[in-house]
Amino acid sequence: MCLAIPGKVVEIYEENGLRMGRIDYGGVVNKACLEYVPEIEIGQYTIVHAGFAISILDEEEALKSFEAWQEMASAARAAGIPLGAEDPGPGDPAA
Repeated sequence: MCLAIPGKVVEIYEENGLRMGRIDYGGVVNKACLEYVPEIEIGQYTIVHAGFAISILDEEEALKSFEAWQEMASAARAAGIPLGAEDPGPGDPAA
């Protein structure tokens, strides 16, 4: 099962001839290939699968996803379900 969590593009650069980006998932930043979304710009949200940005989301849809993630994380914590060593879910979407 895959989870598609939105991330915000904070940097665009080229690596080995590919358009790449640094994606901020609420405080956790990873890189992703942007070749499938050549029109994406810094500040826009995207969904990444297996290291490739596959679509662009508008900010409203991204924020709805963050809210749903926070609700799920709160429910898991209330049920005593561990979410990882440091609870690495998306944080403040406004960050």
